[in-house]
Amino acid sequence: MALSLYDATVANYLQTLGAVGGFLDRSLKHFRDNNIDPETMVEARLAQDMLPLRFQIISVAQHSRGAIEAVQSGEFRPPASKTPYDYAGLQGLIAQTREALSAWTPEAVNALGGRDVVFHVGERQLPFTAEDFLMSFSLPNFYFHATTAYDILRTNGVPLGKRDFMGRLKLKS
Repeated sequence: MALSLYDATVANYLQTLGAVGGFLDRSLKHFRDNNIDPETMVEARLAQDMLPLRFQIISVAQHSRGAIEAVQSGEFRPPASKTPYDYAGLQGLIAQTREALSAWTPEAVNALGGRDVVFHVGERQLPFTAEDFLMSFSLPNFYFHATTAYDILRTNGVPLGKRDFMGRLKLKS
């Protein structure tokens, strides 16, 4: 069996987006149980020179749904770092991203193979093929930002474990 573009991207995005939604929900419960205002976590960072939880979650959406849409349109731009989301808004963004990606069929995603995608960063333009954009840029960024969001919450006392990050496994039926 060959691994398709859909299997390598959307199927994995959906698994991890489910995990991100789950650990955001679990974190909210922890915050409520411990009288912690969840809004204080929106701007929490691992290090002073890193972007906050808000940006990490926005980037998870941008490097999954936004990446597939970029392959379809032929253009990708990084997310704005100042987009105003509260904690509930971040949870909603993940839910909307999962819903939008769930609407993509394997046939539709696989048909995007071979297209050109240009990544616009400032005045620079970086040309990619769809496959190279998704596999060498989008997926690594997606996992980096999902991991960083998990780490921000974990560092701030939320009792999360590896299983919370992995999400629902694709077990043989």
